[in-house]
Amino acid sequence: MLVRLNHKVHVLFRRQDLDMVKLEGKIVVVLDVLFATSTMIAALAGGASEVIPTLNEDHAREQARNLPAGSYVLAGELFADTIAGFAPPTPLALLEHDIKDRTLIYATTNGTVALKESAGGAHVFAGALLNADAVVRHIAQRHPDSTILVVCSGSMGNPNLEDMYGAGYFVELIAREIGENRDFSDAAWAARALYRSESAESVLQRCRVGQMMQGRGLTHEVKYAAQLGALDVVPKLIDGRLMPVALA
Repeated sequence: MLVRLNHKVHVLFRRQDLDMVKLEGKIVVVLDVLFATSTMIAALAGGASEVIPTLNEDHAREQARNLPAGSYVLAGELFADTIAGFAPPTPLALLEHDIKDRTLIYATTNGTVALKESAGGAHVFAGALLNADAVVRHIAQRHPDSTILVVCSGSMGNPNLEDMYGAGYFVELIAREIGENRDFSDAAWAARALYRSESAESVLQRCRVGQMMQGRGLTHEVKYAAQLGALDVVPKLIDGRLMPVALA
C-alpha cells in the first residue's frame, strides 16, 4: 500500500522504504554518504562529463558497450569491495584516474540502486554532505513550493548512521533556506536532531561503514566525505544519467 506524504519535507531512512511512497510530483534527494553519492558528486566536480548510475557490474558493462572506447571510466563496488577490473569506488581514489570530460559508469551495492529506484520523482538529485548547500539552494530557487523527499540509501536493508546524519543536514538547510514553517515529518525532525548532536567528521568516523573504511587505511576518504558544503555541484538525474545543473 502506498503512503501519500502530506508533509512538505520527509526523510526515508533506507531505500527499501521507497516502495511505501508515491514519488510523482516530488523533489527527491538521494544520499549515500559513504560513498556512492559523495563519489559521483566529486567526479562531476573533478570534470567528468556525466555519471551513469547502474544496478550492478553486469549493468555497468552493458552501458559501457554503448559508448566509444576511451570515452568512459568504469568504477564501483559490491559489498564494499572494488569490482575486479573497475576503478575504485571512493572519491579521492577515483579522482586519481583520468575522468575529465569522460563518462563515469558507476555501480554500487546501494547508492546507485537507490537513484535508479527514485527515478519516478519529478526532479531527482544526488546529494551528500559535500554538496548539500548547493542542492538546497537550487531547490529553494527552482522548486520552493514542492514536497521534498530525502532518501537515505542505507545498507543491506538497514539504516546507516551517516546517511541519516546527512539527511538531517539537508533538513537543517531546507529550514534555513525555504523556511521553518514547512511541514516536517517526524523522520525529518529526528534526522535534524541527529545532525545537531555531533560533528560530521565524528559521526562518519564512528559509524559502521566509516570504521570499516578506516580499518582499510581510508581515513582520508572518510574525512573528505565529511566536509559540509565543499562542492558547488548539483547532479540531476536526467534520462538515467546524472548531469550537473547550472547554478544561478
